[in-house]
Amino acid sequence: MLKAIIFDCDGVIAHTEPIHMEALGRVLAEEGITLTTEAYFAEYLALDDRGCFQKAFAYRENQLTPGDVNEMISRKAKYVEAIMNAGIQILPGVAELIRLAANHYPLAIASGALRSEIESVVKSGGLAECFKAIVSAEDVPRCKPYPDPFLKALELINLTNDDAVKPDQCLVIEDSIHGIRAAHEAAMRCLAVANSYPKEKLAEADFVVDSLVGLSINELERLF
Repeated sequence: MLKAIIFDCDGVIAHTEPIHMEALGRVLAEEGITLTTEAYFAEYLALDDRGCFQKAFAYRENQLTPGDVNEMISRKAKYVEAIMNAGIQILPGVAELIRLAANHYPLAIASGALRSEIESVVKSGGLAECFKAIVSAEDVPRCKPYPDPFLKALELINLTNDDAVKPDQCLVIEDSIHGIRAAHEAAMRCLAVANSYPKEKLAEADFVVDSLVGLSINELERLF
């Protein structure tokens, strides 16, 4: 039985993956590393900022210090903020689904983005009041593909929910392969939306849709 829904943010709620790719590419270019679109979607999309920078520098002889990583995360965040201030595009159908689902189930966000970035997205879409919890990259020791973000989101949901929700009663809505695997590692079911990858690359999900437009609560409940 479905009892809670956890949304990813970038690529599910808003069309922000190009923003993160541009900001990451800008920081890496300043460090003498070229980031291609193909590499971003193949290797970086589901990682948090720390994971992205560690991956980008993995083959360099000079190892990054924690201070180096934190400085680059901060630099990227400033670039993301500047681009987001110019406008955030909420993806088709998602605001309607979130508002509808919030009337039936507790909702949370579990994302590898920074909290300030997630809050900018939900504020832009007028969706902040719909979520019981937000889990960002700062809130867990390990981000996707590990299950930590989803398990933390469920923990926070249960702090405010009279009826305790078990992992197998949660539906995760994701757009990435790492996100699907993290959801399954958390023993949760996963609906994947083909906003960032073609449907065939998301086949590990329990169900795959082209978009969230017109998706009903009954359709979500039929996954359980």
